[in-house]
Amino acid sequence: MKARIIDFIHHLIIYDYFLFGGIFVLFLLFLVLAIALRHKMAIAVTFVILAFGILTVGPIVGYIQLHHYLFKNKIILHKVQALEFTDALLIKGDVNNTSKRPFTECSIYAGVYKVSHYRYLDQLYPYLPFKKGSIKIIKDIPPGESAPFKLFVEPFRYNKDFNITIKAECR
Repeated sequence: MKARIIDFIHHLIIYDYFLFGGIFVLFLLFLVLAIALRHKMAIAVTFVILAFGILTVGPIVGYIQLHHYLFKNKIILHKVQALEFTDALLIKGDVNNTSKRPFTECSIYAGVYKVSHYRYLDQLYPYLPFKKGSIKIIKDIPPGESAPFKLFVEPFRYNKDFNITIKAECR
């Protein structure tokens, strides 16, 4: 857990600091407004609740949206194949940089889930993959270019229908 936190802090960019600073200033502004309007209790309590809501939800949602906007990417799958003589699933494709910033590394995550042919279960299964795999590509990818990847999900011994979900987080 400590390594993940250090890795997160190490990969923060200047826009993240501006986002977190802006959210903290907004938090302080709402608290000052609540103190200024302390004689109107309902409005003051509303501002306090809003301030703490912004302080807790703002950094998470802001970070996700900011990185989704700054580091847009697109995954193109070429081949998904369950290998015959090895208990593995092969996923080949390209990760395409559609943003205006160059990527230095990309983490690609894949999840394999069942297909049940029941409408309600088919809506639930993508959120509950029974096998997961990931790979990290450390390669410079300029804007408009792509990099190939080959991902193995192993051990994979499932013989029925399945689908995959795949996403990439690039920096």
